[in-house]
Amino acid sequence: MRSLITSVFVLLLFVAPPSYGRKHKKEAAYSINYVSIRNGAEVPGRSMKVKYANQVAYLSENGDKIRSYIDYGTQQTVTILNYEDELFKTLTAFDALPQPQLGDKEETILGYKCQYAKLSSFSNTIELWYTDQTGAKGSPYQGYLPDSNSLVLKVTINGNRTLVAKSIDKLAADSIPAYPLEEATEVTVAELEELKIKSRYTVLPVFEDEIINFENLPETYEGQTLESNRTYRFSKGSVIMKKVTLPESWKAGGQFFAKLTSWSNGDAYDRTGSIFVLPASHNKKTILAALQNGLDELPVFTDNNGAEYQGITSTTNYDSPVEIMRFFTSFGVGHFNKLREINNYPWAFKATYKQEVTPLIPNDDEEIWVGVFIGNYDKGGHKVDLELDFYPGFEKEAPAKKYIQPLFYSVNIMEMSGQNYGRLFRNDTLTVEFEVPENVENVQLLYTSTGHGGWGGGDEFNPKLNEVFIDDEPIYNVVPWRTDCATYRFLNPASGNFGNGLSSSDLSRSNWCPATLTPPDLIPLPNFAPGKHTIKVVIDQGADEGSSFSHWSVAGVLTGNYKNDSK
Repeated sequence: MRSLITSVFVLLLFVAPPSYGRKHKKEAAYSINYVSIRNGAEVPGRSMKVKYANQVAYLSENGDKIRSYIDYGTQQTVTILNYEDELFKTLTAFDALPQPQLGDKEETILGYKCQYAKLSSFSNTIELWYTDQTGAKGSPYQGYLPDSNSLVLKVTINGNRTLVAKSIDKLAADSIPAYPLEEATEVTVAELEELKIKSRYTVLPVFEDEIINFENLPETYEGQTLESNRTYRFSKGSVIMKKVTLPESWKAGGQFFAKLTSWSNGDAYDRTGSIFVLPASHNKKTILAALQNGLDELPVFTDNNGAEYQGITSTTNYDSPVEIMRFFTSFGVGHFNKLREINNYPWAFKATYKQEVTPLIPNDDEEIWVGVFIGNYDKGGHKVDLELDFYPGFEKEAPAKKYIQPLFYSVNIMEMSGQNYGRLFRNDTLTVEFEVPENVENVQLLYTSTGHGGWGGGDEFNPKLNEVFIDDEPIYNVVPWRTDCATYRFLNPASGNFGNGLSSSDLSRSNWCPATLTPPDLIPLPNFAPGKHTIKVVIDQGADEGSSFSHWSVAGVLTGNYKNDSK
């Protein structure tokens, strides 16, 4: 009987008590509230909160696209990204973070005696004051931890930027955000960084792997209604165009960049290229009418020698194109790499150009036409990718409507249909009459000029003065010139090489280099009065030599904004 009682007692020792009888001890939840201090003064609007509960510090809110956590239970920092309705995460062990050096300084913050540590990150000196006496753990910076048991109450970066705790509040447990650790797919740090960048802005694809070449394409668009989001090829294949929809968020402000990638599909030469935009709503005629129906649609500028230049100046009924990027193809990058191999010459595979174009994209239109021109007479030609990258603004107030008025554009994008080169400056002045409406401010002229004439005495290789006048008053003069072309040698495999060691792509030129873009000159026009004006462009163009001639590709666009967000 005694042994039976003993067996029953031993058995009871191994039977768990009922679950309803256990008490779970929950940790308290906290909110640590920090303010930013710079040069001894609090910075308004730069406060932040860190919440702590159940061994996790929350540095973000549920609605944040990028959420940061410090998981003291698993001894790792966690970053979770919500990208295109999918969660991705990276995990970094505490011992992989920058390691602190402990110091003997002390400081009392919110009544807690804090210890001191210092660490270095990306050449920045980080100073930490921390304590393990609050019941909470965490840091306002995910990667800056003194140890695995403390709360950082103060962080100073490079001696002049400080976050310091102003209060520690207890919270109800249900106020803590969700921690979706298990719902997220783990990726590498490098992969997450790529996704982070992509999540912050909008990519508007325009063209992908499109050919721009010369071939006898039939003109099939005359009289047709052109559709959105379809690529059209005009002027023997040397111009491609598409009508695209702008992001709705653009109306709230931000920045636009054009990113073009180009490579040879058989053409060995450096060629003039241009990205231009046209309004989708045709209040005035644009060059789109000529691309569809022929050059007769364009107004003509006749120089002093009787030569005709189609569509290069705006009139009361016609707006010239708005150029958003002037670029120049390389000597054969991509296609000719294997055909011109040179030891220790690592040829690039493509040329990439990226430029801010914010002032030139209308913010009161839903759609615009985007076109790319590359002047070439090669059946293989070139291939391009083009995207417009939109980065949302930081300001809460929507910007005023943009004022964009093209004045002149002598890039003959319909060259293959017979449009003349800009040769008029040898015997004439480019003159345009225009009118600035009331209620416009911050007016400036964007002026782009590149000189061409590809022989020793041509303007491509000789500096020439450009002068701009408004109402016969000089407002700007410049000698457009580039001396850095040799920088881009590895983008030009098909470039000719000379006996003295130079390559053709190395030579200085009139404001352009093979495989580069040419940004516009920005000319402020403060207190510019509304009403009618006349602009003149004078260029010291060189003389012809036999059948060789010089010409200039110039573009001028007035930009600004309407006062009080009205027209």
